[in-house]
Amino acid sequence: WIVLIALAPIIFVILFRKQKVQQQGNVKKVAFVHPDLGIGGAERLVVDAAVGLQSLGHSVTMYTSHHDPQHCFEETRDGRLIVKVFGDFLPRSFLRKMHILFATLRSLYLALVILLTQPQYDVLIVDQISSSIPILRLTGSRIVFYCHFPDLALSDRKHLMKRLYRVVFDAVEEWTTLMADDILVNSKFTADTFKATFRSAGKIDPQVLYPCINLAAYDRPAVPPGDKSGTRTFLSINRFERKKNVGLAIQALGLLGKQEAKLQAAGVEVKSVRLVVAGGYDGRVRENVEHLEELKAVAKANGVEDQVSFMPN
Repeated sequence: WIVLIALAPIIFVILFRKQKVQQQGNVKKVAFVHPDLGIGGAERLVVDAAVGLQSLGHSVTMYTSHHDPQHCFEETRDGRLIVKVFGDFLPRSFLRKMHILFATLRSLYLALVILLTQPQYDVLIVDQISSSIPILRLTGSRIVFYCHFPDLALSDRKHLMKRLYRVVFDAVEEWTTLMADDILVNSKFTADTFKATFRSAGKIDPQVLYPCINLAAYDRPAVPPGDKSGTRTFLSINRFERKKNVGLAIQALGLLGKQEAKLQAAGVEVKSVRLVVAGGYDGRVRENVEHLEELKAVAKANGVEDQVSFMPN
């Protein structure tokens, strides 16, 4: 009886949410569920998608476990998008370890808050972490999971303890991902990786939805008027993470210096070539901090520190 009494509020909410919500016309209530609304490719994608849906007349709300107004995209802080934060009091790691465990706990807490205290939505768009999907299904909303790339295929397993640690989380990721009503991926390559990674997917064929781009933001001359410097600029935009292998670009720039005579004969001035390394950087993330220093060391070791600019965002 004690258990039933404790579960009564949850059972009531679930039964209540099963009632169909009347909507006017084709306007839908849509919510995005994203773990950390910082600055990165995944965040840019969901923000653009949210703004796009809102521009079509749909009601959009974004839920997250962390949102720092000093480190986010403008649309999430200037009032254009409604952002609700729950669970930021929970730790991100323990002794800088077990990130996936705490990310999962934060995700589950956020899902419970949405289930028990938030209005019902027609569609919940979840990305990055799928472990919350079983709880979110209880809302009665249609669940769409956007797979940027299977985490199972990204995590390293160099040590036995890491492999054992990941067994449960890998199984949970596959099981919960396949519980979504619709699965979207960002490219055909990711679709193939998805099917190769999640062996139990069977005949599930994820749909490709390419990241949308705000073309108006790029509707300007590539070179500002009056700029005749002739500098050739290569731009790398990635999070400051080792798996991005940005050091390879820096090493390639260093190789240009060794081919300077040949390039000058072809009319290319090596010193006029520069590399700009920009992208998501979060001072709370140990890898971001360490890898930026590693990349600076690579530039110095290859003799191109004056030709490489770092622009952490």
